[in-house]
Amino acid sequence: MTELNQPLPAPVPSQELRDRLAQRRSAPAQALAAPGPTDAELDEILTLGARTPDHGKLFPWRFVVLGPLSRAEIAEKLTVLAELHNRPAKHQAVLAKLTAAPVTILVVSAPVPNAKPIWEQHLSAGAVCMNLEHAAGGFGYSSSWITDWYSYDPQATALFGLTEGETVAGFIHIGTLTEPALERPRPDMAAKVTRLP
Repeated sequence: MTELNQPLPAPVPSQELRDRLAQRRSAPAQALAAPGPTDAELDEILTLGARTPDHGKLFPWRFVVLGPLSRAEIAEKLTVLAELHNRPAKHQAVLAKLTAAPVTILVVSAPVPNAKPIWEQHLSAGAVCMNLEHAAGGFGYSSSWITDWYSYDPQATALFGLTEGETVAGFIHIGTLTEPALERPRPDMAAKVTRLP
C-alpha cells in the first residue's frame, strides 16, 4: 500500500487492460461455482474495490462478506418472507442467484448525513461495486452484480444487517464460470455520445 502523500506512478498504456475492459461482462449468477477467491485474494479484492472515487473522503459504504452458510440461512428466511407476502414464484426462484457462488460481497451504501450530496455518496457505492468486479476479474474469477426484490424489502434487508439510512448497492457474486459467457447487446455509441467544441 502506498504511504499517504506519496506520489503515485503515472498511468502507462496497457493493451491487456483495454482488452479486458473490452470483453468485460457480468456472468449469470446461477452459473458461478467453485473455486472462488481464497481469503487472501478476497482481502485484496476488497482493498482494490475500495479505491473508488469518493467526494469528501467519506467512505460512504461498507462490505458484508457472505459465505455459503450465511447465504443459505438467509435464503431460507427469504423464502418464508416471500410466502408470507404472497410474492410470485419467480421471487423465490431468484434466491438461487444468492446461494450459487462461492463468495458474495454485499456492498451497503451508507451515506454520511449532512456531508456531500447523498446522490454522490450512492454513486461512490456503485463505483465500489464496479471496482470489485474488475478486481475479481484480475484474479481470473467471474462475477455478477445483482439486486433483486430482497434488496429493497425492509424486512429482507434487516436480515443482512442493514440499519436505518443504509441501502443495498449490490450483491457481488464471485466464482468460476461453469459455461462460456455470451456477448450481449451493446449501445450504439453514436447515439450515446455528444461532443462539444
